[in-house]
Amino acid sequence: MDDLAARLAAVDARIVDAARAAGRDPSELTRIVVTKFHPAQLVASLYDLGVRDVGENRQQELSAKSVEVGPREGLTWHFIGQAQTNKARAVRAAASVVHSVDRARLADALDAAADDDSPMLDVLLQINLTDDPTRGGVAPGGIEALAEHVTGCRTLRLRGVMAVAPLDEPPAPAFERLAAYSERVRAVLPDASWISAGMTGDFVEAIACGATHLRIGSAITGPRPTRG
Repeated sequence: MDDLAARLAAVDARIVDAARAAGRDPSELTRIVVTKFHPAQLVASLYDLGVRDVGENRQQELSAKSVEVGPREGLTWHFIGQAQTNKARAVRAAASVVHSVDRARLADALDAAADDDSPMLDVLLQINLTDDPTRGGVAPGGIEALAEHVTGCRTLRLRGVMAVAPLDEPPAPAFERLAAYSERVRAVLPDASWISAGMTGDFVEAIACGATHLRIGSAITGPRPTRG
């Protein structure tokens, strides 16, 4: 627990320094701790340390951990992985925010998965920052059309954009492109101002380019356990 607290404090200090260096208010940033492959107990320990935003990449882990951890005041589960339409109901049942909406069919599935008393689901458009069409994310040419489609979904609330920096270029130029794509989404819906970008290796650059939500894993959680 002491090591976890120390890593959390160290990352938070770096976030504050990066925000101030960029002339930004650190309180504008949401730090999401990604607990991929770690046990649910880690989420409970993080909660005890004040963490209120946690993220998962896989629907099975998201669903299992959210049940095991149980409802806790202020705890928000973020789904940040590629979502399959046939898992939309399970994702919606566990997550309050979905960062990876990259096609109209997925938006429709998440919308259709709502029950009569379901709260609005916050979603972000995942943007493909590469030239590889097989990578996750909507191509830049389809941003406005997807944004307009999502705004027409009765139970979805478009919050902004998300992306993963490509591995074959420095992160800063990629995040600058994402900031420009964010402006295009805000032309459709001015309130959609969230930018989910930056992980353990590049969150400083993401902050400099306007990221509002940081998805940080191993720098806080330590090495991921070997999968069984």
